[in-house]
Amino acid sequence: MAAVGLEVWLNTYIRNGVNAFFADYALKQFTAARFEEILSLTNQTILVSQNAAGIDGFIHLSLGSPAPVPACSDLEISTLYVQPRHQGGGAGGRLLEAGLQFCASTGRPDVWLAVNAENERATEFYLRKGFSKTGETRFQIGDQSYPNHVLRYDLV
Repeated sequence: MAAVGLEVWLNTYIRNGVNAFFADYALKQFTAARFEEILSLTNQTILVSQNAAGIDGFIHLSLGSPAPVPACSDLEISTLYVQPRHQGGGAGGRLLEAGLQFCASTGRPDVWLAVNAENERATEFYLRKGFSKTGETRFQIGDQSYPNHVLRYDLV
């Protein structure tokens, strides 16, 4: 999962070369130890997509994660990552469907996520799947921040 996360994050957000600032962030976030820690927590769930060769994507769901905007529950889709070469083949939709089934089992009325405002492909994917824009937030890395859309999906 760490390798998939690193590949997708770099492919999505790093377009003009990797500087030390982003390399440090990515190499701290996408480690086996960090995923082991996440999996050890009872309020975190990760579902994976797998093909004959191995994992090609995952969805990470977090309970107890307050939304940055009002009118959302504390249930978040922290990440939904599919390897670039497997995007467009349905893996993301299947992961999202499985994730939403899990979310419905929690009894929460909705689930939220934040998506980079410049990632139009991801934003359109979620809107097609029934999410709606409910606000804006900023993704903070060190002293830099980036605009994100907050999207919400009603479970009931």
